[in-house]
Amino acid sequence: MTPATSRRPRPLDPPHEGDLLAAIDLGSNSFHMVVAQRVLGQLRVVDRLRETVRLAEGLDKTGRLAPAVQARALACLARFGQRIAGFDARQVRAVATHSVRQLRHPEDFLGPAEAALGHAIDVISGREEARLIYLGVAHAQPPPPGRKRLVIDIGGGSTECIIGLGMQPLERESLQVGCIASTLRFFPDGRLTAARWRMAQTEIGAEFQQFAATYRDLGWDEAIGSSGTHKAIGEICAKLQLTKGAITAAALPVIRDRLLTAGRIDAIDLPGLADERRPIIAGGVLILEAAFAALGLQRMQVSQAALREGVLFELLGRGGADDPRAQSVAALMQRYGVDVAQAMRVETTALQLFDLLAADWALGEDARQLLAHAARLHEIGLAIAHSGYHRHGAYVLLNSDIAGFSQQEQRLLAALVLAQRRKIGKTLFEMIPERLLADTRHTAALLRLAVLLRRARSDAALPALSLRAEGEQLRLRIDARWLSAHPLLRADLESELTGMRGLGVALELALG
Repeated sequence: MTPATSRRPRPLDPPHEGDLLAAIDLGSNSFHMVVAQRVLGQLRVVDRLRETVRLAEGLDKTGRLAPAVQARALACLARFGQRIAGFDARQVRAVATHSVRQLRHPEDFLGPAEAALGHAIDVISGREEARLIYLGVAHAQPPPPGRKRLVIDIGGGSTECIIGLGMQPLERESLQVGCIASTLRFFPDGRLTAARWRMAQTEIGAEFQQFAATYRDLGWDEAIGSSGTHKAIGEICAKLQLTKGAITAAALPVIRDRLLTAGRIDAIDLPGLADERRPIIAGGVLILEAAFAALGLQRMQVSQAALREGVLFELLGRGGADDPRAQSVAALMQRYGVDVAQAMRVETTALQLFDLLAADWALGEDARQLLAHAARLHEIGLAIAHSGYHRHGAYVLLNSDIAGFSQQEQRLLAALVLAQRRKIGKTLFEMIPERLLADTRHTAALLRLAVLLRRARSDAALPALSLRAEGEQLRLRIDARWLSAHPLLRADLESELTGMRGLGVALELALG
């Protein structure tokens, strides 16, 4: 092993001129896909697909998904998969939102869903969803310099509220209220009454009140609504000649009264309202009216962009210098007072080991980048306590909102940090998708070795090493005389002969 490997993870191969990119949004109401081509450094949309799936409709209180709804979702993803057949992983990103987050056993859905689509699906947190929504709106409608904007997105299962400046979100919130969930909750039998509406307004308004004061204090210069709910309500406003397509505080009560006059969801008759939107429009109007009241809104423009556009634009920078994950890792290191010099030593060594074994274990650039992130963050738990710091660090990574990372990526990071030392727990990898399990075990073994080799916290050069793998047999050859001069490291390495068994890896130490 030589010190020539860069301390920084190699950037993934960015999209090239003419490449096609696809972003897929598995929403609680609809699944969307947008396909764009990179032309002169910009994205030109060439295709859009949308299907109403109503995932939230099939989700029960125990987190189980109705078989008929799952079948509907898989059929849709199979059709999407046909459109992007031949795209490689670099060209596609699919994200799943609230309804998949609520599943009791998400892998029971994600496994067949990924098989149908032909690509991995990232489950993202509500706050990460909010960040990507803002990114999509900001790229589609560039904000005026120095002006803050409020963006609200009402989905089928959740509602995201963001205040941003330029291309950066300043505040992000995700509420567990959506147009499908709220319609089912407050009008389960389809009856629309004023009493039920008032009760629902009180409950949903309380959700917005949790952050309303903070948002009002920060302020904004314009408000924008994204998602199908806002588009539908804006269209109704225009057809009723209440506005020219914007949504106003004066228009919402008119629409609400029209809904209550109908008396039943199946009797709703609003101009401009599509038939597929009729069963869930009451919940959408309910949430928007509560948001207007809590935040003191008077007027909201409607954006044509939403989450999928944010995912699409981020594909351009993901894995490169503009990857938000790298920025988040740096922020975590600063917040938890990480010893940067030691983190870089471990990262450099871990990546050198990775490069020696990448071919033997068929490890790709995604695994290399994740190992680099884990090496930089492996000691964040020291800010809590030295005893069990690997457990503290894993807890922080698993339970924080980390911009740019999906929930699966956070679990992978937490698993690597937890596995860096001591005994490997039997349940460590239970939450890791099967398709990522081998890579996770192998990169965990490399991180353990790097942490041991750099335990002295010194910049002194390591001896020449050779590392080879045959299946799950890992063979490390190291200079015998050098190792004799470092008895603590020798003891550590010998303990790893049994310590790695929890990873399913058998380590063999050879002295050269």
